Amino acid sequence: MSIKCYSHSEGVEKKQIRKISDKVYERITVQSGSATLTFENLYIAVLLVYNDINKLLPGPHFDSPTKEQVRSMMQECDFNLDGELDNEEFVEFIQRLTTDTLIVVSQGLIVTLVVAPTVAMTTKKATEGVPGVGKVVQKLPNSIYASLVTLAIVWFQTSREEV
Repeated sequence: MSIKCYSHSEGVEKKQIRKISDKVYERITVQSGSATLTFENLYIAVLLVYNDINKLLPGPHFDSPTKEQVRSMMQECDFNLDGELDNEEFVEFIQRLTTDTLIVVSQGLIVTLVVAPTVAMTTKKATEGVPGVGKVVQKLPNSIYASLVTLAIVWFQTSREEV
């Protein structure tokens, strides 16, 4: 089950990153008046992509790569060797650049979804003796209680990252 979750999560994040990269590419090319990205415009685009990734995807804050890293990867993705990246080269560039980011986000989601139900059942047993709360918690089915605790943990993680 966790492998399906990982694959689905990774697919959603790839789509989000594709939307982000398309939006940034269009913004930079419209502002520059050029259909391709020079190194300077590419570096600005990378900073904008990482800014959006940090706003939209759950998980830790991701630092953008250095100019040297961007320059090196630009050479790898400049398939027509013109010194600039067109839209398809830029998409490939961003996909390569964000591969590690997707893995970290997906691993964090898997850990949360595996650990949260265990935490839920432990807290349910721990609250049995608490006056008032214990009776209410015991009336909830385990599956519903585990789902509520999992949602609370995911909500807490994402709200904490926004701060």
